[in-house]
Amino acid sequence: MFDGRLRNGVDRCTAPVGEVLGKSGISPNALTVGGVVFAVAAGAEIAMGHLGIGLVLQVLCGLPDLLDGPLAKATGKMSPRGAYLDSVSDRISDSALLVGVAWYLSNSKSPHDAFLAIGVLAISMVISYQRAKAESLGVRAKGGLMERAERFLALLFGVAFSSLLVPVLWVILLLSSITAIQRFAKVWSGLSIDSTDREAMPTSVRNRGDLPATSRAELTKENHLARFRPRPRVESRWRVWREGAAARRGTERNEPVAVFATWRARHGGFFAGRQARRRDDSLAGSRRATPAYRRLSSRQKNH
Repeated sequence: MFDGRLRNGVDRCTAPVGEVLGKSGISPNALTVGGVVFAVAAGAEIAMGHLGIGLVLQVLCGLPDLLDGPLAKATGKMSPRGAYLDSVSDRISDSALLVGVAWYLSNSKSPHDAFLAIGVLAISMVISYQRAKAESLGVRAKGGLMERAERFLALLFGVAFSSLLVPVLWVILLLSSITAIQRFAKVWSGLSIDSTDREAMPTSVRNRGDLPATSRAELTKENHLARFRPRPRVESRWRVWREGAAARRGTERNEPVAVFATWRARHGGFFAGRQARRRDDSLAGSRRATPAYRRLSSRQKNH
């Protein structure tokens, strides 16, 4: 709910703070790690019963988590490593705070209330895993009644008013369970798109990066299944070389004939003229051998 409705307004408010922090030279990863340190310290103080100090440390834990994103945008240091570190840090912070609350409740008058904090921790991990797995399949899985920001604020309220801590944990557990069901239904419906709908799309549209989330999920699922399908037969290197060698041998055999034909086409006129002269000479020789040609030649000599 927070990511869908209040995220843009919060980003507009934290963007100037991120620019100021960027000028100071603080790294976004350092800010994220600092938030984890405050979260572990807050969980330890809450476990020892120092709820006032734990409340202050929890606030200090939330500020770095709120500002590391605007700082990364302002400094241009947004990277997959930073996103991965931020996601892992969120899980560590949630675990540290809820384990501290569970330890605190185990030492109270009703030790069984500690299982409330453990249940909240378990369902929060399920919600986070649903989002991570859905995004790996190409489906958007944000949204719900109780996301991480709402859980953090509700837990902050419960620590501030210790008498209401157990009822707040019940509310968090109930709304978090509803959120897990909502996300499961959303991802389930997103992955149920028929492949015929995707095939009906034009190739130019199907290959674009702004496809609907359901279509991207279907393509990702098909790519995953393609690894287990039998691959087509690949021609061996020996067969390819052998066919190429046969083609080369055929070219070499026909090469002299082709060269001679080319040369004869270029010099055919010369040979045709020479053959014509030889034919004329042979005809002339045959005429000289006749008796009429001898009598005519003798008369010419007498005159």
